[in-house]
Amino acid sequence: MITINNILCPVDYSIYSEKALAYAIELATKFQAKLYLLHVLDTRFLDVNNPELPYIPVTTNIINEETIDMLKSRLLKSVNEETQGKISVEAVVVQGVPFAEIIRTAKEYNTDLIVLGTHGRTGLAHVFMGSVAEKVVRKASCPVLTIRHPEHDFVSP
Repeated sequence: MITINNILCPVDYSIYSEKALAYAIELATKFQAKLYLLHVLDTRFLDVNNPELPYIPVTTNIINEETIDMLKSRLLKSVNEETQGKISVEAVVVQGVPFAEIIRTAKEYNTDLIVLGTHGRTGLAHVFMGSVAEKVVRKASCPVLTIRHPEHDFVSP
């Protein structure tokens, strides 16, 4: 029997991570597992997609507690209160290179499964930006479930 006690779901607030979060919530509910929501502040460049985040110089690796608390609160709002009443949910915010931080956090929290979205980039975008999901799949010490496109939902026959 497969036992899943801890699930890690990286969240970057894209539609892909939102879809992955839906899968992670469903799995955490079915297995009564603890769900860790992870947001990685990419230290390689400014997160221009997050207008709520104050400007942080690229060379700075220190985020103040107020910003971390705000980001954790935003993560927790991704899971509705009814679901939070059914399963244990914890928000984790770290800085670094996303794939490396996902793998490190998975080990730190003894994760049994990582559920993450993939943007499905190909061609030059893949070459320049790489694939976080691909690197996590190759290097993680636990199983990884990747969710590629929101329009390809799993439907039970």
